[in-house]
Formats: sequence, C-alpha cells, structure tokens
Amino acid sequence: MTTARTATPSTARAINDRLALDLLLERGPLTASDLRALTGLSRPTVADLLERLQRSGLVAHAGESAALRRGPNARLYGLVADRAHLAGIDIRASGVSLVVADLTGRTLGTATIAASLPAASAAPVVDGEEPNGSGDAGAPESTGCSCGSGGSGGGGAGAVTTDGDLLVERTVEALLATAAEAGAGELHTVAVGAPGLVDPATGALNNSGKLPEWHTKLLAALRSRPGTEVILENEVNLAGIAEHRIGAAKDRRDFALIWLGHGVGASVILDGRLRRGASGGTGEIGFLPVPGTIGLPDSKKCDGGFHSTVSSAAICELAARHGLRAEPDTEEGAGAETEPGVGAEDREPAAGAVVRRAVETGADDFLDELALRIAVGASAICVVLDPGCVVLGGEIGQAGGPELASRVERHLSRLSPLATEVRAGTAGGGAVLAGAVLTAGDAVRRELFGGD
Repeated sequence: MTTARTATPSTARAINDRLALDLLLERGPLTASDLRALTGLSRPTVADLLERLQRSGLVAHAGESAALRRGPNARLYGLVADRAHLAGIDIRASGVSLVVADLTGRTLGTATIAASLPAASAAPVVDGEEPNGSGDAGAPESTGCSCGSGGSGGGGAGAVTTDGDLLVERTVEALLATAAEAGAGELHTVAVGAPGLVDPATGALNNSGKLPEWHTKLLAALRSRPGTEVILENEVNLAGIAEHRIGAAKDRRDFALIWLGHGVGASVILDGRLRRGASGGTGEIGFLPVPGTIGLPDSKKCDGGFHSTVSSAAICELAARHGLRAEPDTEEGAGAETEPGVGAEDREPAAGAVVRRAVETGADDFLDELALRIAVGASAICVVLDPGCVVLGGEIGQAGGPELASRVERHLSRLSPLATEVRAGTAGGGAVLAGAVLTAGDAVRRELFGGD
C-alpha cells in the first residue's frame, strides 16, 4: 500500500516562493492582494513569503497601485531586476553578437564584433530593446550541418585564424564593457549559441575542423572567468527555444523548427522540451538523403543531401532558372537577418531577397518548386517524429512568410499521412540571441528561485 506524503513546511515554503517569483516575472509588480488572488494562498502565507523574498534580495517595494487607495494594500512588490545579470552570445564565422540583460531578461546593452573589422568596431551599443525585437543579430549563419558551418560570413578557419586570438580578446573586452556600461559588476550566466555539435553530456563543442579555431578559443576564454557559468548550445536549438517561448510556436508543446539560411538544420521540441539526441546531433537534416540531387551525402559532407536543395546557394540557382534575380537588400529594417561583416558577395542575403521578391510578385512556379523541396525534407521529420507543427525559420522562412508556409503545408499534406501545420517563424532576426537570453535567464532563476 502506498502511503500519501505531504510536503514538509520547508518544501511548501520553497514551492510558494517559486510560484510568487514566477508570477512577478511574468506579470510585473503585484500587490499582496494580487498574489493572494492568483495563488490562492492565505493572507498570512503571502505576507510571510513576501517578507522572506525581500530579505533574500529578490523582491522589493515597487511603488503603489493606482487602482487602490494608499496604504499597505496598495503597495506593489516587484523583482529586483539587478539582483543578477546575464548575457547571450551568438558566434559565427564572421563575428560575434552579444546581449547583456537583467534578471527579468530585459536587454541592457548590445555589442557586435566583426571578425574582419578593426577593434574599434567592437564598441558596445547600449539600448533598452527587448532581446527578441532588436534585430541586433542575424540568423544562424549555418546549422548543425557541418558542411555549412565553415562556408559563410567571414569565411572558414583560414580566413580568421591569424586574427583569431585578437578576436577572442576583443569579444571578451566588449562583453565586459557592455556589462559595465549596464551596471553589471559581474555576469552570473552566459549562454552561447554556436554552429556545430554540442555534446549534451559534457557541453563540449565538436569542432570537426570545419569551424574557425577561434570559436573553441572564445569558449575557453569565457569559461576561464571565475564566478560565471557558461552554457553552450547549438545555435539552431536556441532559435527553436525562441520560437517556442516568444515566437510562432508559443501554443505548441510539440513542433519542429526547420532553419533555412546559408545552410539548413532543425530544432525539435517534443512534450515542451528541446531534444538533442545522444550526441547532440538531432536536427542534422542537411545530411538527409533526398531525391533530385547528384549522389548522396557522406559522413563528412552534406553535399547531395537536403542541404543541396534548400541552402541559400541552391535557392539562388533555382531562382535563376526561373528568371528571378534580386540583389541583397542593404536597407532592411530591424527585423532583417543580416550578419555582422556580411559583404555583397554573400549569397544568403540574396536568397532572402529573391524569395521576398517572388512572394511580392506572385512568382508561383518558383515558390511551388521551392515549397516542394522544403516539404520533402519536412516529411521525413514528420513521419518519424509526428510533431504536428513545422515552423519555417531563418532568412528564407522569414522572407517567405505565411505564403511560403502555406505552400509547404499543401505539398506536405500529399507527402505525409500525418496532419501537420506549417507556420512561418516570428522570432525574427535575433532568434539565436533571444534563445540565448532565455536559456541564461532560466539557469539564473533556477539557482536564485529554486526548483526546476
């Protein structure tokens, strides 16, 4: 016979504290009456937890409610946002973008450090924008597909190896300067998004030689700083987290993000959790064998795989066959997915521009052929994982918007027996940084708030 257990007083207090802290994080400052109504806790219990949380430095008075008369009942309580600071970093071959944020995830400052530009370009820019709306960083330059990791932005390892140590030094200096400008004495946690496989057991970046050497050196430099936890995650996985928490899949517990940019990759969320696989390789769909290519991919190169049909270069070639051409848009706004140091020779911006132009002009033949190519890869994900929803992210997903997504869904319904909705991603160009800030914030709050 199983004996029912009740929570100990200390466990009950911890649960109540975490519940109140999560509400203050989600809703902003609240009165004691608000907390009682939202939690169902008694007046003495709420009074006790507010006293505990104020003693711990996590909660403080935050003014008075305009809806209530002056007095104790009108007093607002809010999180102490500067109780801890965190950072998100997006690493690519062409440079680094970073965000410094407070305990609530509010952006306090940003910086971009281009691999090919002088140190003066690393000066941090402080603003008050939210991490998912700034456009400070572009889409992942590549995906988990290793053949895409070394071929975009500032070039492969050979293009930046000589200046790699200097770039690492400039990046750390920019991070510290941005944090100092934001009033952060130290950073509690830094979450880093990088191309390549991240070992889920050790957190090590599997640099197969396709990635610039300075990627690994930067991670080592960040991890050498005492008092700061460094979390490494694949960049497309971070984009998937952003789409799940603040983007197109907020209402989904199961979905797959297909990232379409210079390369191609996927992020898989099942039962509300990111799935990485045994070696961190979940989402390596660039290697997926598909029809319409010459040959097959192998263990070291995804040429001949799904990557060869929907990468930015493949899309530009498809567009040319249909008589379409669009130059990279250098005047794109805050949501544009440009990269630090991107030059006119890069094909990723051109691919986005040509897809956007095709949608605007109604180039049906081109869009249908592109949608079918994407659906072929998506169908493989769907028949194995049955996510029920596919989100198209990256430069191509953003440029194609709902029009491309609806065409992919139509083709997918003919390829797969499983009903699957296809949506355009909405997390925008800063999806990787947004996911990094969310990941770092979760880690900080787990330690400070307690619980999972």
